[in-house]
Amino acid sequence: MLFRDRRQAGRALAARLRERRDEGALPDPLVLGLPRGGVAVAAEVARALDAPLDVLVVRKVGAPFQEEFGVGAMAGDGVPVFDEATLRRLGLGEADLAPVVERERTELRRREQLYRRGRDAPEVRGRTVVVVDDGLATGSTARAALRALRSRAPGRLVLAAPVCSPEGAALMRSEADEVVCLHEPAAFMAVGQWYEEFDQLTDEDVLEALRRRPA
Repeated sequence: MLFRDRRQAGRALAARLRERRDEGALPDPLVLGLPRGGVAVAAEVARALDAPLDVLVVRKVGAPFQEEFGVGAMAGDGVPVFDEATLRRLGLGEADLAPVVERERTELRRREQLYRRGRDAPEVRGRTVVVVDDGLATGSTARAALRALRSRAPGRLVLAAPVCSPEGAALMRSEADEVVCLHEPAAFMAVGQWYEEFDQLTDEDVLEALRRRPA
């Protein structure tokens, strides 16, 4: 299965989620996209479900010596979620990561302020919250997102993505009430390999998707 782009993937994912809604599994849904790429997918889902759309900003926490090497992630007001096995292997403690966490928290707040334009974060208590990304690899960012939301007492927590690694999907099934994934290829290497077009999105792309959100 190869998706043309994020919008087409979002429409395909939305069709599956509409079926779950019609089965009664998604009452009173709120759709939250993970910026940046997940918001383009989430916009199609929100439109199909006639549900409100918002963002849940997640930031990766990288190793001090190599920022692209993720050792954890954080979302919203949640505490950072670290990969403890990776920290042990690298000989790192949480104190070693404090400067990285502070920097990423600052960027997280900047993006929240930019994307929401003064709006409060949506109330999730008692609602069905559908967290959408453009793909799921290791699951580190999704896990941080789900744990941050779980602390706010949603009625039901659903993670949805067009393509997932089998390992990542299996891990997230212990964090979400339901994982909806259209494709779990055994030969998964990276999310982008399952898209014909997988351009890096900008903040303006996210804002445009949010401007088109259902009322």
